[in-house]
Amino acid sequence: MSNNDISKVRDVIQIDSELLENISVLIENQASESLLNIMADLHPADIGEIINHLKIEDAQFVFEILDTETASEVVVELDENLREKILKGIDTEKITDIVDELEVDDATDIVSDLPDEVAEQVLENIDVEDSEDVKELLKYPEDSAGGIMSSDYVFVYSHLTIRSAIRAVRENSEEFEHIYYIYVITEDNELKGIVSLKSLLVNPLKTKISSVMEEDLIYVTPDLDQEEVANMMKKYDLVSIPVVNENKKMLGRITIDDVVDVIQEEADEDIQKIAGLSEEQESSDSVFRISRIRLPWLVIALVMELVAAAVLSTYENYLQQLVVVTFFIPVVMAMGGSSGTQSAIVMVRGLSTGEVWIQESLRKLGKEFLVAFMNGLACSLILLGGAYIFFDDTTFYFSVVLSFTLLIIIVFATMVGASIPILLKKLGADPAIATGPFVTTTNDILGLVIYLATITLFYIS
Repeated sequence: MSNNDISKVRDVIQIDSELLENISVLIENQASESLLNIMADLHPADIGEIINHLKIEDAQFVFEILDTETASEVVVELDENLREKILKGIDTEKITDIVDELEVDDATDIVSDLPDEVAEQVLENIDVEDSEDVKELLKYPEDSAGGIMSSDYVFVYSHLTIRSAIRAVRENSEEFEHIYYIYVITEDNELKGIVSLKSLLVNPLKTKISSVMEEDLIYVTPDLDQEEVANMMKKYDLVSIPVVNENKKMLGRITIDDVVDVIQEEADEDIQKIAGLSEEQESSDSVFRISRIRLPWLVIALVMELVAAAVLSTYENYLQQLVVVTFFIPVVMAMGGSSGTQSAIVMVRGLSTGEVWIQESLRKLGKEFLVAFMNGLACSLILLGGAYIFFDDTTFYFSVVLSFTLLIIIVFATMVGASIPILLKKLGADPAIATGPFVTTTNDILGLVIYLATITLFYIS
């Protein structure tokens, strides 16, 4: 490769505070030409990242000076909350031009976020065929296979030759950004097989498509959850998967770039649910709205901890007899909560990725029990020595009872943490909520009850 060729390779731009500060200065001075010169050397994803870090008014200004083609590439890279606000400030005609440049699946995502009246105007003014495709995709839930598929795909009929398939690829190369497979269908649109690009290159032009197509197909229906689609593509190492109806009629395809977005989205959603939050509402920049979303879970946690305080109050007389018992309350509550959360997160991940099946849940729970017992035994032995050596008020008998109690709590909390996600999955709920504040505080209360009841039974009584 020559030096001249090397110079044409686009550098990876580091989006940092200095670059953002320079851009902010140019925005403040309304230096549109200078801004466009900077943007010309950036990838649309980099431009999107820059806009995502700007104040809303600055983000609006930068987006509006972009030409239609660049804006169409950048708009899909924007945070949904910010994109919605930017598009609200743009006239319908420009939005229409931007949507007209997008692939059908991306156009559907944009149109679905627009106000109804704006969406109707956009759909009326974009290409008629694209408009029909977008309307069809809007019928499917956003988080389903139908919601993330594209109705654009290259196809040939089974009786044609490789020459015809190559011609079909050439005819659609400008319109379709990604072409991984050519789908082989019948006259009534039934999917019969696929042909890879490699097969087109290595076989003679006169070869019948039917003789080289792969008939052992993996496909999905439009109602399948997007997370399951992602798991299937990961499991079978697919870069594209066809979407068909119940009669195996071809509806569209889902490509790897869409699935990467799904994996990120599902991961973000699970992280939010661990905290008992909604990722959609947490993306809001309204302090009051975010506060309103978080507050109910904090109130639930507060109420549950008040229950824990009430439990403590019922043992007031016993605690007065032996104050040292109170020293270890934070220890047993923290250990129970931590072990329960660990097992819940492991189980949630296993259920979401398909590594754990509901049918084998008993075997998995048995494994979790053995792990909990081993970990509980190790921690209880450490507590036994630590309590007896470092606390003057403790006797060896008390230390034994204390360590035995910790073993029970860790095993119990681990089994609760592992069981709840399985129960939620069986009930059709998302297992990720099993790691939220409600379950965590529940484990705290149960751990506290076990601790005080065991100490009372074996020691104080």
